[in-house]
Amino acid sequence: MTTESTSLPPSSGPWPAAGQFSSLAAPRAAAGRLALPARRPARSRFAALPLVAADVLAVLLAVGVLTAAHRRWELALPVVALVVLLDARAGLHRPAALPVGVLDHLPALAARAGVAWCVAAAAVAAYAPVLAIGPLRLCAAYGTQLTAVVVLRGLVLARRRRAARTHPRSALVVGAAGPARRFAAALAQHPEYGVRPVGIVAPQADGERGLPVLTTAEEIHRAVIQNTVRDAVLLDADEGLVTLFQQYGCTTWRVGEEPAGGAMGDHLWGYGCRRLVPVGERRGLTAKRVLDVALAGPALALALPVLAVCALAVRIADGPGVLFRQERVGQNGRLFTLLKFRTLKPADETESATRWSVADDRRMSAAGHFLRKTSLDELPQLWNVLRGDMSLVGPRPERPYFVAQFSRVHAGYAARHRMPVGLTGLAQVHGLRGDTSIEDRCRFDNHYIDHWSLWQDVCILLRTAAGLVRPTGS
Repeated sequence: MTTESTSLPPSSGPWPAAGQFSSLAAPRAAAGRLALPARRPARSRFAALPLVAADVLAVLLAVGVLTAAHRRWELALPVVALVVLLDARAGLHRPAALPVGVLDHLPALAARAGVAWCVAAAAVAAYAPVLAIGPLRLCAAYGTQLTAVVVLRGLVLARRRRAARTHPRSALVVGAAGPARRFAAALAQHPEYGVRPVGIVAPQADGERGLPVLTTAEEIHRAVIQNTVRDAVLLDADEGLVTLFQQYGCTTWRVGEEPAGGAMGDHLWGYGCRRLVPVGERRGLTAKRVLDVALAGPALALALPVLAVCALAVRIADGPGVLFRQERVGQNGRLFTLLKFRTLKPADETESATRWSVADDRRMSAAGHFLRKTSLDELPQLWNVLRGDMSLVGPRPERPYFVAQFSRVHAGYAARHRMPVGLTGLAQVHGLRGDTSIEDRCRFDNHYIDHWSLWQDVCILLRTAAGLVRPTGS
């Protein structure tokens, strides 16, 4: 019996309102596959060198105020290494996208310089007690370094501010046309921020003269290329647009409605702002991959007897072909082949690609029902995790057909693909699996991505393991 099913699963909400930007999702190629825009080349890694050089020169000047006996590389080298390492770890060498003064960073610079001098002085005293530096001399060197770093960094930052005013970065302002125009006008009147609005992204045009209003992904694409847009400033929250601009290599900013929670200087003419850090730049993603391999490898080895029993049960109940392979959409729209134990043999490729759920299909054998109810049919996906197709925790991967459908219906659905897809996730531990609301799943998935941490992955894995005791299946 061939089953025809092209309708979407139930959703708890209506189509997006006119004020949302669901029509601005990334364009898609043929056959419903995601076509992500080409990523712009990364900015020069040498941009941090002037600030690094300022820190190094400040340390060398500080060493110069010590006695001749203490002007040794055994002291200078550890201080230089510690200062550069600690400042780099704190992001004090990264070029600031907004105007920043040296006094904004002085507390952080002072704390790290103090740690570096104390550690280096203690190490030198332990290595050669006769070379121990007295407290007054140590304070003099410390003060000299802070004075030098304020002057040197001040010169570097002043030069950058002049360059930002002379060569401002092109930006698009995202939001309702009225507020976006007022914000763009404020930026245009204050070139000291180094941001020059070249267009407005809004749900619909307002008919006013001035900056062009972009309402489609194609218009955004054209504007980014023609105007070399470097920044996207969002007055309204829309995860789909954030992902789109980040894929184009633009720096994305959230301004206005919510507190920035950053330094006093993090504002654009009184509008509090914060940078939306792309997933790929977040710390800890390497540790996430290490956790995947460290857990999935032993789990796959320990599960081999269970896998053999499941394969035998499927072979006896349903005949040859125990593994079911299906194309799914992974991180950044990349397609991969997902593995499962076959619980139902589809009538054809079309049914496999477009049928939403087979949980109540009468063609399913008792073995298939048991595997689905206990989620044992998903055990082969541990191999996908080891291969790097998936992570243990993340948004569940879906078929290209449904990704295309849901991305049109649910604002923010495409944004789920900025993180590796997972075997389990925040939505799943809240019971959102199988035939449940896509809108709710999308909301949980994006919340997980926005607040990701390695500890949260561990918590979700523990909750998933606890849920296996009372399985519900999908």
